[in-house]
Amino acid sequence: MVGIVSYGAYIPKYRIDRKLVYKAMGWLNPATFMRGEKAVANFDEDSLTMGVAAGFDCITGLDRTKIDGLYFATTTASYTERLGSQIMAAAFDLNTDIRVADLTDSTKATTIAMLTAIDAVKSGSSKNTLICAGDCRIPRPGSAQEELYGDGAGSVLIGEDNVIAKFLGSSTLSHDFTSHWRGQNDKFDNQWEDRFIRDVGYKKFLVESISGALKNCNLEAKDIAKAAYPCLYAGDHKGIAKKLGLTPEQVQDPLIGNVGYTGAGTPLMLLVAALEDAKPGDKIVIASFGQGSDALVFEVTDAINAIKGTKKGIKKNLETKRELNSYEKMISFRNILPVDKGIRGETVPFTALTELWRSRKSILGLCGCKCNNCGTPQFPVQEICVNPDCGAQGQMEEYRFADKKGKVLMFTGDSLAFTPNPPQIYGTLDFEGGGRFWFDVTDADLEEMSVGMTMEMSFRRKFVDEKFGIHGYYWKAIPVN
Repeated sequence: MVGIVSYGAYIPKYRIDRKLVYKAMGWLNPATFMRGEKAVANFDEDSLTMGVAAGFDCITGLDRTKIDGLYFATTTASYTERLGSQIMAAAFDLNTDIRVADLTDSTKATTIAMLTAIDAVKSGSSKNTLICAGDCRIPRPGSAQEELYGDGAGSVLIGEDNVIAKFLGSSTLSHDFTSHWRGQNDKFDNQWEDRFIRDVGYKKFLVESISGALKNCNLEAKDIAKAAYPCLYAGDHKGIAKKLGLTPEQVQDPLIGNVGYTGAGTPLMLLVAALEDAKPGDKIVIASFGQGSDALVFEVTDAINAIKGTKKGIKKNLETKRELNSYEKMISFRNILPVDKGIRGETVPFTALTELWRSRKSILGLCGCKCNNCGTPQFPVQEICVNPDCGAQGQMEEYRFADKKGKVLMFTGDSLAFTPNPPQIYGTLDFEGGGRFWFDVTDADLEEMSVGMTMEMSFRRKFVDEKFGIHGYYWKAIPVN
């Protein structure tokens, strides 16, 4: 049986009320007003870091040595020539003999990745393939997309053992339909006329793909517990359900009102939301949109009961949020608003790629070592044990800190160091099980920091070297909520 083995999701903690966005830029396009709020990635987050967070949620408690494939789906990759999926694999500390791939250039890339993974497992060339999908799209200030787009990511593990939702079938529709696009040098999303997108795109493509998937599985609309599909227009989202013969109770909330449209991340995020409330026997159909549409049908198994409550998923991520009360801060996070970085912020040291390669396990995987003689964990990797009562030499084994929590031993707020979200906070953590090191702290205010508070590790963007086109990633500490 091939299907979904596990799932995970990530929504950035920052949320901004759309009224703030409209108050700042609504004068330019008064018709853009939307209610609700949207998720905003922090300045050190992007599609890759969000995908890592969703992936960690997915694989928590699983044997990651059994993962033999990793696909990353996004339209907002950091690099055009460097595999984001390979950076992810290093962050997850996966084996090096796995197959990785980036699927890009379309918001439909996520379902393409899912179908590719399913085919691989069916053929026997893969046993467990992890899929992470997310987007951090930059809309033009004053555009409707600025209020509509949100940031987020989802993840599923496709395999054949302990399947929580078996794959029943699919339908694919491919067209060179241009609704949104970005050229190689475009920073902002471009969009064609709304009515064309609604009438020719969403209303036809989604109905055709979902209907086709149900037909291929010998199912009718009444057999579906939840149908999850993206649509930027609330009225048309309801209209699509009506055309398909679905009741409002059968339609998954598209998360537009409280998260926003997350591009390539949408199909998996909606699937995760549906699985969180699913019970054995439920049939779920998910669809994507972008140069056509893919629709996939799954049937939930009894194994779903063992996984419920063990993931952050959509619900817990929605509960954990921080209000972003500044439109200017939001656009500075995206480097849309030029700000004074000062002398300390203007210069980025050249990245020593040779050392990055040598220390890749420590930098990307946050792997230290553990003394086999006394059992003391330590970071970074040492040749001689730091335990003063031990001092053993050359008796270390690899030890991963990325999935460990820690308590704040000491911290400081630095108002001189440049950060788009001042002040810069640093803290020294005592890890559970042993080990101590200092990290940048993010997603936290200085006023809420305290000695002894519990932190967890989060994979973040450390810096961007715009001159050489290098995005540096490392681990930061965030509060446990």
